[in-house]
Amino acid sequence: MGEQKRKEATKDEFIFGKKNYKFMLIGLICIALGFILMSGGGSDDPNVFDPSIFSWRRIRLAPTLVLIGFGIQVYAILLNPNKEK
Repeated sequence: MGEQKRKEATKDEFIFGKKNYKFMLIGLICIALGFILMSGGGSDDPNVFDPSIFSWRRIRLAPTLVLIGFGIQVYAILLNPNKEK
């Protein structure tokens, strides 16, 4: 009897709420956008140097977006979905 009662109590309970999943999705989009901005800048010929790998977008913007995305992920995990306003 105790096992059946425990199954009924935990039947419809999720660890994260809807708000948590929204923030997780926003964080994943930021991380993916950062990695997309980091890509490219290669050269077809390995003997030719291409200075575009040191552009502001690849050195500053993309890593900042990735770090912001990871910060949003941490916030989404720590956010309490049951907290009243």
